[in-house]
Amino acid sequence: MDHIIHHPFEIKIGPLSLTGFGIGVLMAFVIAQIITQRELARRGHMRESLAVPDLVFASVLGMLVGGKLYYVLFITHDWHDIFTRAGFVFWGGLMGGVFFNWLYITRKKFSFARFADVAGPAIAAAYSVGRTGCWAVGDDYGHPWTSRFAVAFPQGSPPSTAGIMSQMFGTPIPPGATPDTVLAVHPTQLYETGMALVMFLILWRFRDHEHAQGWLFGMYCVMAGLERFIVEFFRAKDDRFFGPLTAAQLIGLAVAAVGVIVMIARSKPGPGRPGIREVAA
Repeated sequence: MDHIIHHPFEIKIGPLSLTGFGIGVLMAFVIAQIITQRELARRGHMRESLAVPDLVFASVLGMLVGGKLYYVLFITHDWHDIFTRAGFVFWGGLMGGVFFNWLYITRKKFSFARFADVAGPAIAAAYSVGRTGCWAVGDDYGHPWTSRFAVAFPQGSPPSTAGIMSQMFGTPIPPGATPDTVLAVHPTQLYETGMALVMFLILWRFRDHEHAQGWLFGMYCVMAGLERFIVEFFRAKDDRFFGPLTAAQLIGLAVAAVGVIVMIARSKPGPGRPGIREVAA
């Protein structure tokens, strides 16, 4: 055997089944809440830390709404897919989560920049953990690969057969393969897990930087945009939007550009830009 064979992770509890994807997403939100609450408390913002559970709930709603809208608008172009189980796309989920959180934070008259600053490391950690769920069910894998580290997903979502990959992602069927041949591919879920972990460690290292509130979220946006831009070259997708680039890559570049602007604008505390432990007047 010259590659790795993947088997989905699933726990049976009587008539119920608990998938690795569900566990990964659940743990992602748990970790995001722990990091956000503890960082706000450590910085002396105890009142805001008590609102974090509500913000996690808002994030879940935003992920569901935003992820679905992105899936329909940029991928399937079919509004009937609103009612299917598929299609919770990261960029859509992130933008939906940010918007729903902004609605809640402004309604409560909190500082959005203060929450955003601690959310950067929290989202990176959550994404690293959440992507293990995609690995567990064999979702979001990459192009065919001949390395010994390539992974075949015979029971993936969907299986990485030549026929399915040709139909869904426009992948050419290799010479000698039949539509039922299971292809080994790049394990892009693990690539993203590793890159998101590195993002978290970098953001964690800079969390006490003497910046204005919001700067750290700008740094997150820069790294998240570049991470997605890179990994899209390896993923099995058929949504090329601008020449060789996918819609996700263009959004990634836009998010990175916004991150640079935020980092420049929030590089130092000043009037209307309180430091990470300051309370705005």
